[in-house]
Amino acid sequence: MFWDQVAGVYPIFTHIINRKTHRALRGIIAQQISAEDAVLECACGTGLLTEVIAARCASLTATDYAPNMLRHARKNCSSFHNITFRQADITSLDFPDMCFDKVVAGNVIHLLDEPLKALSELNRVCKPGGKLIIPTYMNKLPSGKNSAFSCAVGRAGADFKRQFTVESYLQFFLSAGYSDVHITLAQGRIPCAVAVMTRLT
Repeated sequence: MFWDQVAGVYPIFTHIINRKTHRALRGIIAQQISAEDAVLECACGTGLLTEVIAARCASLTATDYAPNMLRHARKNCSSFHNITFRQADITSLDFPDMCFDKVVAGNVIHLLDEPLKALSELNRVCKPGGKLIIPTYMNKLPSGKNSAFSCAVGRAGADFKRQFTVESYLQFFLSAGYSDVHITLAQGRIPCAVAVMTRLT
């Protein structure tokens, strides 16, 4: 699996190549988390956002599909005692309905064959009135062309299924029935748009 293979070098991307974006992204995510929150994080990767969330919430369940990503996340977040790590498929979550106050899924929607199925699962496990927080890289240029980053990572094996602009990302959620979507852009070499919306009832 591509993401298992790159787990060891992924921090080079998060902390060096795209450092400016990720510093801004961590700040945006931190503002969305409250001290009483029970949080689910899907696609936690090596723990870039996990650290920020765990520092601010009551409890965090951090999941990823790739075992090596989880292994690195456990190591990177070993100082926190409110995190449970689990391997999970974002399109088929093994959690009860309505059990998390906030649900975070970072930089994964563009990789999925069935993003609407994943969105439905994220919505299902979120409590009524809870928030979905979904950051995703903007890998399409305003001209309509795929970014150089998208092309390069795709050739390496990441296999992006979708390329978003801010406008098309907003439309993705509006078309899924969410009417209160707020987008905040983390600027940097590869920008990341953070979509925040209230759980659909």
